[in-house]
Amino acid sequence: MTLWFLMCATASLIPLIMIISGASFRKKAPKEINNLFGYRTALSMKNKETWEFAHRHMGKLWLCTGCIMLPMSIAAMLFVFGKKEDILYIFVTAVTLIQTVIMAILIFPTESALRKNFDENGNRK
Repeated sequence: MTLWFLMCATASLIPLIMIISGASFRKKAPKEINNLFGYRTALSMKNKETWEFAHRHMGKLWLCTGCIMLPMSIAAMLFVFGKKEDILYIFVTAVTLIQTVIMAILIFPTESALRKNFDENGNRK
């Protein structure tokens, strides 16, 4: 049972990170455009305005998606409550993989919003 709680916490990590990061990015992008932290794509890093726009947009998406994924991940874990360790490990790996794919898919609407609002040089349309 202790292992199940640990795996449930593990399955909650990505949604929690998305909620915390999303809330933070929605309010304020990292101060400096950098290659280490934040939403880093060629267009988002063109200038301060694209950097801040991308973080606000991605922040909203991550916050909303994280708030949906967190209870769904915990509910999914109920299906393997009391199951053998190997089934638990496989299930948590699958849940985490799905969460990672969803998180990566959110790049597309953010890039689309950037292209809709900015030209290829980062100037507002």
